Amino acid sequence: MFVTMKVDVDIVNTVQRKIRVELPPETVSREFAEAYGRLVRRARIKGFRPGKVPRQVLEGIYRDEVRGEVLAHLVESSLKEVFRDRGLSAVSRPQIEADDLADGESFIFSAVVEVKPDLTIENYGGMELEKVKIAVTDEEVEKALLRLQDQHAHLQPVEEGHDTVQRGDFVLVDFLGTVAGKPIPGGKAENYLLEVGAGGTLPEFETALVGLTVDKAHSFDVTYPEEYSNRDLAGQTANFSVTVREIKKKVPPALDDDFAKDIGECSTLDELRAKIRARLEDQIAELQNRELKEQLVGRLLEAHPFDVPPVLVERQLRYLIERRSNRSASPSPQESQQDASAENLRRELEPQATRQVRAMLLVEKIAERENISVGDADLQQRVGEISRAAGQHAGEIRKVYEQESVREELRSQMIFDRALDFLLAAAKIREIDPPKVDEGDKKS
Repeated sequence: MFVTMKVDVDIVNTVQRKIRVELPPETVSREFAEAYGRLVRRARIKGFRPGKVPRQVLEGIYRDEVRGEVLAHLVESSLKEVFRDRGLSAVSRPQIEADDLADGESFIFSAVVEVKPDLTIENYGGMELEKVKIAVTDEEVEKALLRLQDQHAHLQPVEEGHDTVQRGDFVLVDFLGTVAGKPIPGGKAENYLLEVGAGGTLPEFETALVGLTVDKAHSFDVTYPEEYSNRDLAGQTANFSVTVREIKKKVPPALDDDFAKDIGECSTLDELRAKIRARLEDQIAELQNRELKEQLVGRLLEAHPFDVPPVLVERQLRYLIERRSNRSASPSPQESQQDASAENLRRELEPQATRQVRAMLLVEKIAERENISVGDADLQQRVGEISRAAGQHAGEIRKVYEQESVREELRSQMIFDRALDFLLAAAKIREIDPPKVDEGDKKS
């Protein structure tokens, strides 16, 4: 666009450039003329017909607005051209220092910007990886079968005479909790079902249920832990009035062909066992695949040391912190503790963020060299899969992916995954025996 502009690009470091641009007077004048041309078409000033307002009148009213518009356009357009011509991939907003801008005079500005490093990647095909041999044992199949049996168990009343709560019982209880005589918000329930000793509620509460008799009123105190999520109850001692209404026991179904048919998967128990084995083998294969990709990325990073743009690390660090915060169910500490905790979390996650950014840049470069891409049809198909997996929130998810930035992030992730699959397919994988477990370790 600006064929006569003068450009100097200084290398500040491997991921930062300082760009100096000088635009000639005729370019500046043309931009001012175009800006006032756009303005005159929309300006409505008393005493003048639309589109007929003299420029000098517009200058008197809109001089600063037009100057700002011209400056922004000159900087943006010229930097875009510099990035394209010099093969620079900017990842941060430019820090601009500009001289005064005046119509009919040359315009000089400088920009400092972070860029992706210029990577030279070699010997990434046929990397040597190791995969631990893992076989599904009969014992593991039986354990999985027993878990399935437990999931399909049903509850039934205990035998006559079993009217005292024991650990492992399922009980229906009425309770009312108070602190200092005042009811606890959410601390009242009727026919509340819980498994005694399973840890579904406060351990002290469950322990106090042991030995209680059906249909008799009981009362006991429970002290909430200091780290309890509800800060109003943390460390407080509550009194609970409790009545056990019924005691039930879990009755698992018989492990036979009828069980295999009832859960809707197979016609015989042996067929169900075979299906469980296949499912476990698929899980192992998926775990091994992830481990191989981790090895692959580790080999790439070890063979290609380079600096990364701090802005990319900061973005990834914020993402990791947000994800960790969303998963955490712990209560918010006081402000001073929160600041220290946030700083500790940043220090903990920064190496991970840096590694992930380095991996992304390396694999992205390999994808470019190997012409690995993701078309719009594949992208849309993946959005559909994600939306369907969200169930009743499918509409919300689809709306999120209507945003161009979110779709492009997904496209980048898909390209990353495809590039890793490409590298894994070309890798030389050697199977190794699992490490031997010392008999003393087994017993400990």
